[in-house]
Amino acid sequence: MISPAKLNKGDKIGIIAPSRKISHDEIKAAIQVFENWGLQVSLGKNLFKKDRQFSGTDEEREEDLQYMLDDPEIKAIVCARGGYGTIRIVNLVDYTAFMKNPKWIVGYSDITALHAHLNQNLNVKSIHGIMPINFPDDLTENNSIRTLKKALFGEENTYEIAAHDFNRNGKAIGELIGGNLSVLYSISGTKFDIETDGKLLFIEDLDEYLYHIDRMMMNLKYSGKLENLNGLIVGGMADMNDNEIPFGKSAYEIIQDVVKDYSFPVCYDFPVGHTENNSALILGKKSELEIKDKSVVLKN
Repeated sequence: MISPAKLNKGDKIGIIAPSRKISHDEIKAAIQVFENWGLQVSLGKNLFKKDRQFSGTDEEREEDLQYMLDDPEIKAIVCARGGYGTIRIVNLVDYTAFMKNPKWIVGYSDITALHAHLNQNLNVKSIHGIMPINFPDDLTENNSIRTLKKALFGEENTYEIAAHDFNRNGKAIGELIGGNLSVLYSISGTKFDIETDGKLLFIEDLDEYLYHIDRMMMNLKYSGKLENLNGLIVGGMADMNDNEIPFGKSAYEIIQDVVKDYSFPVCYDFPVGHTENNSALILGKKSELEIKDKSVVLKN
């Protein structure tokens, strides 16, 4: 995997919104934090445009992504927020200049579609991490922000968390891939679909019906993506919904049931995703997962 260069003070980063619309007030705290790190911040020309729920038309959002990919002065591209829309522009841009001068791309949730393309088709690492919309207004640098800074500036993140009752112990090493389960499901069978053999997969989701989680997990199973997996990391499954007739299982119970026939190690409640603690993870990086009776350690 190609690893973009680490950031240094004085470097310039770009902020774009490939999905849902955003306002300046919603990202001003992030801009200040980045500047406090010694970085220069460049905003996309169309960043605050509006087209229905999107931050501008497909063409305007594509223009911002293309510009940031092409500009050699931009050392990292930070996506302002998720929502929906990234998949509409991922295939519109030309990655020729980017491949000559790879740079970090940061985001999560809907940005999973772009991460998947970078991993599957371009062989370039990227960062699943907090986005500007999530930065606290008081400029507090919480764990999500601190781990993003470490990832961008070339420091390894090692996470140690308490064990969950559903965990399956074991040790696994492999390239870390994954992201939002709904987005992974939506790109299944496309050119952006991920390959999981010999890898560590992590999944997270928000505001889904429980039967949707079951449907998506069955897709992972029947598509063979769990067959040769080295390990599974289950992040936040936040604000799940249920029908009038209950599904009868929590999101974690659904996942536990689907993976029961496999032997790879599994950990639950990892601090990643639509949670207050959204730990930065470098996708495409060879990582080490160790699950014990009382703790889980991920070296990324």
